[in-house]
Amino acid sequence: MASSFNLVIGSAKFIFAPIERCLNCKRNFDENMKILQKLLKELNTVKEVIELRLSAEIHGGTMQTEEVKNWLHDVQRIKTEIEIIEHKTKEKKFLSRAFLGKTVEEKVFELKAFLRKGKAFLGMVKSFKYIIVGGGVAAGYAAREFDRQGLKPGQLAIISKESVAPYERPTLSKGYLNPNPKAAARLPEFHVCVGSGGDRLLPDWYKEKGIQLILGTEIVKVNLALKTLVSAAGEIFKFQTLIIATGSTVIRLTDFKVEGADAKNIFYLRELEDADKLVESIKMKKHGKAVIIGGGYIGLEVAAAMRINDFDVTMVYPDPWCMPRLFTPTIAAFYESYYENKGIKIIKGTVSVGFNANANGEVKGVKLKDGRVLEADIVVVGVGARPLTALFKGQLEEDRGGIKTDGFFKTSMPGVYAVGDVASFPIKLYNETRRVEHVDHARKSAEHAVKAIKANETVLWRQCWRKFVFQRQQSTITKAEIWVLLDQRRKGCWSFP
Repeated sequence: MASSFNLVIGSAKFIFAPIERCLNCKRNFDENMKILQKLLKELNTVKEVIELRLSAEIHGGTMQTEEVKNWLHDVQRIKTEIEIIEHKTKEKKFLSRAFLGKTVEEKVFELKAFLRKGKAFLGMVKSFKYIIVGGGVAAGYAAREFDRQGLKPGQLAIISKESVAPYERPTLSKGYLNPNPKAAARLPEFHVCVGSGGDRLLPDWYKEKGIQLILGTEIVKVNLALKTLVSAAGEIFKFQTLIIATGSTVIRLTDFKVEGADAKNIFYLRELEDADKLVESIKMKKHGKAVIIGGGYIGLEVAAAMRINDFDVTMVYPDPWCMPRLFTPTIAAFYESYYENKGIKIIKGTVSVGFNANANGEVKGVKLKDGRVLEADIVVVGVGARPLTALFKGQLEEDRGGIKTDGFFKTSMPGVYAVGDVASFPIKLYNETRRVEHVDHARKSAEHAVKAIKANETVLWRQCWRKFVFQRQQSTITKAEIWVLLDQRRKGCWSFP
C-alpha cells in the first residue's frame, strides 16, 4: 500500500514538474520583462542625452569617438531585438515564457552593461532642481528670492557666460566710468542686490547657500522637452525647472554693414568686459573727442560720463528729441538744455552712415547722413538691444520679439519661466502684452517668477496629497508607495506614483 502511494506521488511529481517549471518560468519571465522595460526606458534617456551632446560637437564638445558611435549602434540593435521578443511573446502567449525566458534574462544583463557604459560617457552631466540661464541682474535677484522662499543646498545653479557673480549692470554706464580712481565703482562694490537697497550678494554668499555659480560657461544648445542644456565645452546640465534670464545683446552697427563700423575704439556697453575696454581707451585718449551715437539711456549716461572725463562730447540721434519713448518734448528739452549747458553738443534728426579710420585702424571720424563728418577719438554706440531668445526658437511661443509668458512669467512649456528683457508678459493696465527692457523689471520679474514657482509646488503637493488620501481610502496605493512619496517630498523632488 505504501509502495503504491509512493509510486503515485513520484508519478505526479514527474508529470507536474514540467508544468511547475513553466509556471516558474512565467513568473520569472514577467518579472524580467518589467525590469527589461524599465531598463530600456532609462537607456533611451541616456541615448537621447548622448546624441544631444554629439550634436553640440561643433561648439567644442569632446564626445566624438568611435566608441560612442559603436555604443549608439549597439543600443539600436538591442532595441530591435527586444521588439522581436515582445512580438514573439504576443504570438506564443503562455508557452513563449518558457521558450524566451532565458533570452529575456540575458537581455536584462546586457542592458545593465549598456547602461553602465552609457552613464560612463556622461561623466560631465550635472543635474539641478532649478537652473537659471544668464548671470545678470535678474539671476541675482531670483537667487535671493529662492533663498527667502526656502532652498536646499545643491538645488539651484546659475549658468553665466560672464566670469563674475551677478552685478548691478546700470553701474557700468555711471559710477564705473568715474575718472576719480577712489570714487570709481568697482566690484565687489556693486554686486546685486545693492541697486534696490539690499545687501551685496558676494560670491561667498552663493557658496554659503549651496547655490552653484557656473561662470564663464556659454549655453549653445537647449532641448526643453528633455530638460537639457549643453554648453560650448560639451557639458550637459539637466533641470526640473528652468528660468530664462538671458537678457539682451546690443545692436551693433556691423550688423547693418555700416562702413568702417569695425574700427578700433568703437564701443558698445553691455557687460563688465565692455566697460573695462572703454575705461582703458578713456585713459589712452585723454582730453580727446567722443561721439555718442544714440539718445537713449546709454547715450545720455555715457555722454555725461565722457564729459566728466573732460572729453569734447557730441551726441547724435535720429529722433526729434532724446528718449522719445519715455520723455515728452518738454521734459526732453529740459535735459537737452542741461547737457548743452555742460558743453555737450547735440545733433538731432540724422544718423551715422560710416566711419573713417587711421593707418592703425583706429576710428578718427564719424560720417553723418547729412554729409557732415565729426572728429572722434572714441565712439560709443547705444542704439538699442535685442533679446537673447535664439536658443529657444521653435520650442516656446513668442510675442513682440520676446518669449511669451503669462502673468506669473510661465512660458508655453511646463516648468520653464522667462524673466527680464526676454519676457513678453501681459500688462493689465494697457490690456496688452509688452516686453520691458529696464533694470527694475528685471529685478521684480525674477522675484515674481520664483514666488510663482514655489507657490505652484505647494499647490501641486496639496493636490497630490488629496489624491493620495483618496487612493489610500480606496486601498489602491501600497504602504511602500506611501514611503516613496513621503521620501520624495522630503527631498523636494516628489512625483505621484
